[in-house]
Amino acid sequence: MIKINVIINNEKWFNFVKNPYSYINSKVTKLNKKEKKFKKNIFYCTLLLSGNKEILKLNTKFRNKKTTTDVLSFPFQTKKDLKKEIKKEKEIYLGDIIINLSKIKSNKQNKNFKLEFNKLWVHGLTHLFGHDHKKKKDFAKMKKVEAEYLNYIK
Repeated sequence: MIKINVIINNEKWFNFVKNPYSYINSKVTKLNKKEKKFKKNIFYCTLLLSGNKEILKLNTKFRNKKTTTDVLSFPFQTKKDLKKEIKKEKEIYLGDIIINLSKIKSNKQNKNFKLEFNKLWVHGLTHLFGHDHKKKKDFAKMKKVEAEYLNYIK
C-alpha cells in the first residue's frame, strides 16, 4: 500500500485542485487496488506542492542546477537497497517528490491540468521506486511503468 503525505507550500494550488489532499488520496487508493506489488508492504512518501522559488532552491542545492523544473524526486534509497528493504521491513519510506505549479501552468501544450499533475507525481513516484531514465532501455521501462500507473488511476 502506498501512502502519500501531501504538503502545500503554495496556496495557488487550490485554484487548480480544489482539495489536493483528497485528490491524491483518491488516486492512490485506485493505484493500491490495482498494483499487486503494493499489497505486502506499506510505502510512504511525501509530495510537496510548490512553485518556482522553492523548486529552484532545491534544484540548486541538491542537483547543482540553477534552473527551475517541473518535478524533483529524492529517493530515500537505491533500487538495490529498496529490494532488500521490501523483503525485511513492512513499512518503508520511499522519499520525497516536489512538483512545481508554475511549470504546469506555463506549459502551452498542457490542455488538462490534472492529467499533467498526475503524470508528474506518478513520474516522481516511479523514481522513488528506483526507476531512472538515463539510458534508453531504462527510459522505455520507466515510461511503461508510468503508463501502467496512469491507467490505474483514471
